[in-house]
Amino acid sequence: MYLKLTIKQQRFADEYIISGNATEAAIKAGYAKRAAYQQGAENLKKPHIKTYIDERLEAINSAKIADQTEVLQYLTAVMRGETAATEVVVEGEGDGVSCARLIDKPPNEKERIRAAELLGKRYGAFTDKVSVDGNIAVEFVGYDDVEE
Repeated sequence: MYLKLTIKQQRFADEYIISGNATEAAIKAGYAKRAAYQQGAENLKKPHIKTYIDERLEAINSAKIADQTEVLQYLTAVMRGETAATEVVVEGEGDGVSCARLIDKPPNEKERIRAAELLGKRYGAFTDKVSVDGNIAVEFVGYDDVEE
């Protein structure tokens, strides 16, 4: 856990996360423009500010990037037909008039089989490789021992 940041330090850290530029972040946080470069560099060296920035970036990344468990859960839901995709369906109403509407469609058989294949691949269920273990005696023959 990081130490309590001042309001200015937290504003600096949050602006730095957005821009990646310490000088710009220092100016937006309220530091004097003439001292912004130095203040930004010093702030990035302070452990409690660095820890805050690292924790915030990790939280942002974990919220945006699916982890392995989430991917496996999604593939399982698709394979079981528990998900739905929204599709546009156009229906004729007569006299050359048609109407478009949205429907939720469960995964078709092809999509479910593909999800099952990806899950099977992950767990090694469909492998053609054969693993052979064993002990083999190896005898080294020196040059002098070879018959001509």
